[in-house]
Amino acid sequence: MAPLELEATNQPVPNNDVEKQIDGINYIQRAQWLRAAVLGASDGLVSTTSLMMGVGAVKQDVKSMILTGFAGMVAGACSMAIGEFVSVYSQYDIELSQLKRQNETSDGKGSVDESEKEDLPNPFMAAGASALSFVVGAVVPLLSASFIQNYKVRLGIVIAMSSLALVVFGVLGAVVGRAPLKRSCLRVLIGGWLAMAITYGLTKLIGLAGI
Repeated sequence: MAPLELEATNQPVPNNDVEKQIDGINYIQRAQWLRAAVLGASDGLVSTTSLMMGVGAVKQDVKSMILTGFAGMVAGACSMAIGEFVSVYSQYDIELSQLKRQNETSDGKGSVDESEKEDLPNPFMAAGASALSFVVGAVVPLLSASFIQNYKVRLGIVIAMSSLALVVFGVLGAVVGRAPLKRSCLRVLIGGWLAMAITYGLTKLIGLAGI
């Protein structure tokens, strides 16, 4: 069999620009945004649920759990937004500088037009998306506990609803990241359970110690 040569074939040479962008849509960038949103929602769910479980270990009234969950949601969303803004702005500066150097090499000017800037990461959008996704995740345990006065039933409902949401986030993360579905769901679910159990257990021990 004769060796294959590129010139003798009719197969198109892969183009990175085509692979990344079709019909004006940057699918790689979109996948990154979706993945960050799923991770942010999972973080909001696990963090808020763990805080509420921790408080529930020592205080059984619904008001304490709701106030703790709400404070955790606001603090977490702000923290996520600020952290993402700083991180993405640093990435923006690096990519902008690299783009200027490339343009200077090609045209000698080094200027960057608006169309090129549109492909760069947006720190404001990143901050908003992170805060919003965190709130979406945190709302699950807050709503689950809001209307249930019985302590044991409330804890059970919070755990059940949070577990269901973790499975959903695991499925979304697997689809976006093209990862094995079952393995992704188990990782997210077991990780969430561990966070809840550790927070509940340690807080319970502190409460029993009378600290």
